[in-house]
Amino acid sequence: MSQSVATQDVVNEDPSVQGIQVEHRADPFAMVIVGAHGDLTKRKLLPALYALYQQNLLPKDFAILGLSRTPMSDQEFRVLMCDSLKKFASDLKFEQDAWDKFAKSLYYLSADMGKQQDYDTITSKLDELKDKHGTEGNNIFYLSTAPSLYTPTIKGLAAAGLAKKCKPNEAPWPRIIVEKPFGHDLTSSEGLDEAIHETFNEHQVYRIDHYLGKETVQNIMVLRFANGIFEPLWNYKYIDHVQITNAETLGVEDRGPYYEESGCLRDMLQNHMLQLVSLVGMEPPISMDHEATRDEKVKVLRCLRHIEKENVNESVVRGQYGAGTIDGKKVVGYRQENRVSPESNTETFVAVKMFIDNWRWAGVPFFVRSGKRLAKSITEIAIQFRPAPHRLFRDILGADGLNPNNLVIQIQPDEGISLKFATKQPGQANQIRWLNMDFKYGAAFGVRSPSAYERLLYDCMLGDPSLFARTDQVDVSWAFVDPILASWAEENKKNKIKFPNYEAGSWGPKEADDLIGSTGFSWRRL
Repeated sequence: MSQSVATQDVVNEDPSVQGIQVEHRADPFAMVIVGAHGDLTKRKLLPALYALYQQNLLPKDFAILGLSRTPMSDQEFRVLMCDSLKKFASDLKFEQDAWDKFAKSLYYLSADMGKQQDYDTITSKLDELKDKHGTEGNNIFYLSTAPSLYTPTIKGLAAAGLAKKCKPNEAPWPRIIVEKPFGHDLTSSEGLDEAIHETFNEHQVYRIDHYLGKETVQNIMVLRFANGIFEPLWNYKYIDHVQITNAETLGVEDRGPYYEESGCLRDMLQNHMLQLVSLVGMEPPISMDHEATRDEKVKVLRCLRHIEKENVNESVVRGQYGAGTIDGKKVVGYRQENRVSPESNTETFVAVKMFIDNWRWAGVPFFVRSGKRLAKSITEIAIQFRPAPHRLFRDILGADGLNPNNLVIQIQPDEGISLKFATKQPGQANQIRWLNMDFKYGAAFGVRSPSAYERLLYDCMLGDPSLFARTDQVDVSWAFVDPILASWAEENKKNKIKFPNYEAGSWGPKEADDLIGSTGFSWRRL
């Protein structure tokens, strides 16, 4: 876990709950999941909370209250969550006895977050849980709802006295977790922040980006700053360029209306991908204090060279998938997906060439791409080093000489790190062979890696925001993206864009190859 806030020295002595013991545990709390009948709760949140319980990481006193409009009893909610856990959390060992004890802390209310009178019911229920489960009035509000409900819900919580500003060490405390997207552009993001900060101080706000909870993403800082062999080479003198790829074979599935509003640039690049850029590019923080780490991430994003609206097409490529074949099955194009406009100009693929204008990264291009319905599902960061300066093996390898070394950080599906290097093949002749030195989490540690949501929910319970987006980080990310969106909006009005421009099952539009090819590079074969 990240640098965490030491809170309560409590050990869960329940012998039926197997897992690790920890010195410090979070304060008692109640977590209120707004939108508890949705897929996120079923697939991610409840499995993560149950996993934390199995590992003995939850405090002795806690409660979970699900809210949504669907009428349901506590018992019906518990059965639904149990069925979802068995269906979606195949990596967890289900233990009926542990579940039965965990489920006693699960509750449900049917509530309309647009009706102020329902907040009174929520208040009464939380008071009841405070007495029954000893939550001490500490409440975490998880907004797993449509973004349009964020502001009304926050105002409703404030009007009911459930949310208020408090000092860092003040108790009882309310905290709020907000799912992306954090606004639709810079202006709307600032409006959302204004609404949030009317009720909460920044240290109480947890803008969740599940990419930051992934083990390999967390390992980037350890790889860089705990190993003396990498950090001296982590600059323009030794690194040729960086490639960051997020590829999905999936289409938009049943998220047509959401995706029509967001598109790939808002959905992936503005948050997930720029987070990865910041971790690769950041300077060493002065300590592992959560604000020191976030300070450095913001600094590097502020150094991103802005792409002016009139120059967008020189540095950015967008695409939209047409019909094609994925895993041997024919799939429809984006415009034929459910609840998608047949004339949609929404992008499902983005490739960007970006530069970090500071001393460390001067002149080093970062190539970032993300897309749906591509040939393979994989997310990785590839650091390509400059070739050896003297072509000593020209006679063996020809005029091109040695290939470059690559350090590849694979984030999904198989988390691990790989270093490509040259070696002499056994035998009398001097023959050079390229090999990979691989590290895989599963093979190396022999234990299950915690899910991203386990890590992030636990950090919120501890009051550690290190892996959450701070308001200035969100603002600077939108400031980088907004000119691109403005340029595309103008092109859409002029009907200049021709979609679809790549086939499902391919690696995206040809223009993306031209973008990286114009600088003498090519995308890695994945």
